[in-house]
Amino acid sequence: MKTLGLLGLGSFSTLYYIQKLNTFYNTKYGGFSTCPFKMLNVDFNTINNLLPNTSTELDIIVKSCIKNLEELQIDAILIPNITLHETIDRLNISTKIIHPITKTIAKILKNKHAKVTLFGTRHTMQSDYIKSKFEAENIMVLQPNVKEMSQIDNLRISVYNNQQTQEQLMIFNNLLKKYTTNGVVVLACTELSVIQNSKNKLVYDMAQIQLEEAVDFI
Repeated sequence: MKTLGLLGLGSFSTLYYIQKLNTFYNTKYGGFSTCPFKMLNVDFNTINNLLPNTSTELDIIVKSCIKNLEELQIDAILIPNITLHETIDRLNISTKIIHPITKTIAKILKNKHAKVTLFGTRHTMQSDYIKSKFEAENIMVLQPNVKEMSQIDNLRISVYNNQQTQEQLMIFNNLLKKYTTNGVVVLACTELSVIQNSKNKLVYDMAQIQLEEAVDFI
């Protein structure tokens, strides 16, 4: 069995990842099985204050965190923050990274989709980081309109604060239906993963794909 290392980054996303790791692992192995992993919990505040932009300062902090996690003798690293992977990509890390973006792209290519709409933070939806990775594989990336991006980002903030409303959830589900009519929706934000319960196979949840890959790796 391989050893998975989880970098603890704030209670919201980290607890979600732990819960899902155990759920997926139990589904795969049954009984009372729970996912074995080693976790290094770090002060997310020092990282979060520098996100979403990359910087030399952030590189140094994250590289130190990764080095400390690697000292636990792990075989792969799972990071519960999609945005932080832009910094991870800048670093020279020898340990395998369970990468949400590359795994999602591989799955989309396997299913022969050529067009996606990205749902995430306002920064994620507007920046070139994820978009460039998809377009490098000849996958077209579309954006929701300005009003819809605000609705998605406001929902994301509300979920983090546990204040989401039924109206917000209804709008979100309607947007999923709208953008899967002629393409694929990719969820690139943990808060959206938490509240999405769509059975639509055209909704690709990066966090879930990343977590399933982690369990398969073990």
